[in-house]
Amino acid sequence: MAGHSKWHNIRIRKSRQDAMRSKLFTKLAREIIVAARLGGGNPDANPRLRLAIEKAREHHMPADNIKRAIQRGTGELEGAQYEEVLYEGYGPGGVAILVECLTDNRNRTVAELRHLFSRHGGNLGEAGSVAWQFKRQGVITVPVESISEDRLLELALEAGAEDVTTEEEFYRVLTAPEQFHAVREYLQAQGVPIAEAQLELTPTTTVRVEGETATRLMRLLEALEEHDDVQHTYANFDIPDEVLAGLS
Repeated sequence: MAGHSKWHNIRIRKSRQDAMRSKLFTKLAREIIVAARLGGGNPDANPRLRLAIEKAREHHMPADNIKRAIQRGTGELEGAQYEEVLYEGYGPGGVAILVECLTDNRNRTVAELRHLFSRHGGNLGEAGSVAWQFKRQGVITVPVESISEDRLLELALEAGAEDVTTEEEFYRVLTAPEQFHAVREYLQAQGVPIAEAQLELTPTTTVRVEGETATRLMRLLEALEEHDDVQHTYANFDIPDEVLAGLS
């Protein structure tokens, strides 16, 4: 899991660097729209919407943009209708990849993703081809300089978390999906600073890749995350830390 977790940390740093890019705002808005459509426009009664709004605020998304996204989700404003789609495939070295998308045109999205997989040495698979190699899990990321590991572990277990791991500059608090919001809110109430919090698909097994295979895999993952319709990518690779550091 070392390589997978390190990629997670790289993504956090990259999202900070890209915080003001319109592409990121577009992806954040889509998540708000879908959350509001599925669970209503009141964040107090819609945990997914509350999380989406907080993430948008963390990236300095203007309040008017957030409001309009909620109104599009509830139907108060007209706009594209997005749906959630999960695509599965294999990258270089046989690495399993899951791609979570919010799209208003499935045919366009699947064609473009198939092209990206093929271009970077992978292939898009059928539904169910790799999803069995992942499990949904809450992941709450905390900067290591903000709190001691022992104290964070104590608080996390009190809140109902499953485990705490350390990955260089971040702790990762792991929870069952149904405990995710309660653990996150408890940590916030205790003054624990949270760098990122979301439900993720974490791999149950990993595939080790190195050399040129690792380089091609990283190019594929970066190309997927740059796609407008892609919200998240997950992969079960294990790349040695020194190799991944060089690629990042």
